[in-house]
Amino acid sequence: MKRPSIRVENLGKCYRLGETHEHTLSEHIVRIGRFVFGRSRAYRPRPAEDFWALRNVDLEIMEGEAVGIIGGNGAGKSTLLKVLSRITPPTTGRALVRGRLSSLLEVGTGFHPELTGRENVFLNGAILGMRKAEVARKFDEIVAFAGVEQFIDTPVKRYSSGMYVRLAFAVAAHLEPDVLIIDEVLAVGDAEFQKRCLGKMGDVAREGRTVIFVSHNMAAVQKLCSRAVWMREGKVVRSGDPDKVIGDYLDASNRLTSEVADCPAGFLFHSVANVEVANGARITGLQMLDEDGRPLDEAATFANVVFRITFEVTRAFRSFSAVLQINTPDGLPLILTSTTPDQDLPFGVTSGVYRVDCAFERLPLAEGEYILGLGLAIPGIEYVWRNDAVCRLHVAARDVFGSGLPPAAKRYLIATPNQWSAPQVMAQVPILESSHV
Repeated sequence: MKRPSIRVENLGKCYRLGETHEHTLSEHIVRIGRFVFGRSRAYRPRPAEDFWALRNVDLEIMEGEAVGIIGGNGAGKSTLLKVLSRITPPTTGRALVRGRLSSLLEVGTGFHPELTGRENVFLNGAILGMRKAEVARKFDEIVAFAGVEQFIDTPVKRYSSGMYVRLAFAVAAHLEPDVLIIDEVLAVGDAEFQKRCLGKMGDVAREGRTVIFVSHNMAAVQKLCSRAVWMREGKVVRSGDPDKVIGDYLDASNRLTSEVADCPAGFLFHSVANVEVANGARITGLQMLDEDGRPLDEAATFANVVFRITFEVTRAFRSFSAVLQINTPDGLPLILTSTTPDQDLPFGVTSGVYRVDCAFERLPLAEGEYILGLGLAIPGIEYVWRNDAVCRLHVAARDVFGSGLPPAAKRYLIATPNQWSAPQVMAQVPILESSHV
């Protein structure tokens, strides 16, 4: 009979926003120095306020379950994993974990930067309570999976973020934990490695161990997990069959504010509230236009389309980017584009209202429904994605190839201009008398 691997009861986590935590003399001296030399506007603490990242969370996960946790940014997913991993204590309630737990929450979690990859493998094993001989038996398999044989005796502080994640995941998955917790950190790896990671997590679950997986990739959650948990504003909204929970989540994400019904022509998203993106920046609208600037309510395959993003900034940013993403209805990314492709220089902004256009020549989408997402980014500092500033894009049927059969998403998603030549005879082949069509 299976037992609960994880039991969460009335769990809450509260942070004090604005608290400075200057409890030592040196910390007070640093703050005074910043004020004297002009690096701080005033020597006074900001008023503190409570922020509940988790509130009244009840959850039970059984042995051998693979559970995907979904929800928008700020929903409390990562905070829940940190409480389960004993990185941060709960404010209220309790979280009980049965057995040995291994977690991968951030790049470099559990690694000492001055130690080599080899030393960190054994260090992580010791943290998990494993003997040196147990780790040694798994060592070659871990290194081979991570693909870092050449750098295994190099201090990990010299690793790229991708190398960090490959080795960290290999350690977390291969040292046979009873509970494996993986956050969205896998997105750092390349597509081939992500595929191997998902396969390995599936193997771990089939072996009867528990997997908790946080991801914005709905297709991965559907494929890997036997249950999905949807979180919003620090609470569990729904738990159950992945297809049903993900469907409800996507429907809710695309249910815009009541102001959307009164949008001006062509606006897919239009609001003046509830779209705060970062400290000092918020998205205010997304409009779709044709190549002559006329509003469009729907697109069409191979049409020239302009997406106009409007946003408001209340302070200056030396570098700033706008991001547009097109996904399938189940969250599979199809197109991601921004004002800073290939690390080009971003633009600077000061206080004001802005608009930026993203133009597609011959939009390569087949007939069907898609999801548009918006983002604002401060390169190297902050990247914020708005799951609640998301809207549906309808691409209308259009016989672009003159075949009488317009491209439709139920057959394929991406339509590309192409032209076929007529068949040309390369060699004559005898036809058997019995052959017929």
